[in-house]
Amino acid sequence: MRAARRPELRLPPLEAFEGGGLEPDGDYDGLEFAGTDLAGQDGAGARFMDCALRGCALDEMRLSRARVLDSVLDGVRGVGTDLAGATLRDVELSDARLGGTQLHGAALERVRIRGGKIDFLNLRAATLKDVVFEGCVLVEPDFGGARLERVEFVDCTLKGVDLSGATLKDVDLRRAASLEIARGVDRLSGAVISPTQLLELAPVLAGELGIAVEG
Repeated sequence: MRAARRPELRLPPLEAFEGGGLEPDGDYDGLEFAGTDLAGQDGAGARFMDCALRGCALDEMRLSRARVLDSVLDGVRGVGTDLAGATLRDVELSDARLGGTQLHGAALERVRIRGGKIDFLNLRAATLKDVVFEGCVLVEPDFGGARLERVEFVDCTLKGVDLSGATLKDVDLRRAASLEIARGVDRLSGAVISPTQLLELAPVLAGELGIAVEG
């Protein structure tokens, strides 16, 4: 089991973002978005490099195919944020409150998601490499058809996970605070779980294998 590599961020001195809004295919370098209301804005295809978004509202924000590199997102909140097909590399996401975030087809590499709560996270057909979920709550996250390599879940609460069609390699679930798999338990090959988790998953595994368990 190879451990995930954490992002190592050293942001340069940042300038305050003073623009009126985002632009599709825009280029944002070395900027700090502090408490900025970005709800409903269209930054599809934009590039964020060495940026910090702190306390920003991201409701219905469109960032499909965007590139977020060497950046920090702290205390962001929003429902329906669209990051489909985006690239996140060397990113730290802390204390987020998000719902229905669309990351299907996205590529995440050296990403750390720490604290907060994310409901109905859509990571279908996404690629996750060197990603750490730490101390967060994930409600019904969808990893259907995704590829996970060197992914760790540390002190996380995982509710209703969908792993249908997913491919796992060096995925460490042992330190998850709670693990509930709704679909795709047969895709756990390539993951490591604890003995306690094995006992908790036994009914689901038995059902998947067609084993009747009777007293």
